[in-house]
Amino acid sequence: MELYGVYLSPYTRRVAIALNLLDMPYTHNAVRVFERPDVVREHNPLARVPTLVLEDGSALIESGAILDEIDQMAGPGRALTPPSGPSRRAVLQIAALGVGVMEKAQWAFYETRFHPEEKVHQPWIDHNDAQVIAGLEHLNGLAKAAGDGWMAGTQAISQADISVAVAHSFAKKVRPALTLNVPDLDKFTTRCEALPAFQETAL
Repeated sequence: MELYGVYLSPYTRRVAIALNLLDMPYTHNAVRVFERPDVVREHNPLARVPTLVLEDGSALIESGAILDEIDQMAGPGRALTPPSGPSRRAVLQIAALGVGVMEKAQWAFYETRFHPEEKVHQPWIDHNDAQVIAGLEHLNGLAKAAGDGWMAGTQAISQADISVAVAHSFAKKVRPALTLNVPDLDKFTTRCEALPAFQETAL
């Protein structure tokens, strides 16, 4: 398999970490779509990352759909999202919070990265930053409740944990001006980032 996208993309990174945890070998093509969109467009008409090209040449797009498919490939005994029941709902909802933080941090980041100074809209940045802060503070409470366990109460690491840790690391990277008091989330993210699957995809 071949995974397209840089690890600065939290969406690409959460797919890569899942592949690592599931022991699914892949080649990483660290293409930046703003610089070389045609490389990705060969496999994804939207020219978006992550795009995962399978061994048969077919392509999977959008991180949520990719993660769902690789869970199917791994089977219910190894999947990073439970197949049904309250535990599945918990994992998906916590992962959704993580993705929301990724999205809002990215939008705030892009406002100054891709707009000329006179076009930057500070109220839009503030709006997205406020959502990042609210999301991370809520996740801090979940991390405190989890203690030394996993976010959704699963016995092993799940997609909830991956998405939360990736989102937190990404927000700290691209929105360093945000001052947050989230000690339990800091501890949780540090624990995840020390795992080999995370280290191999370091920002």
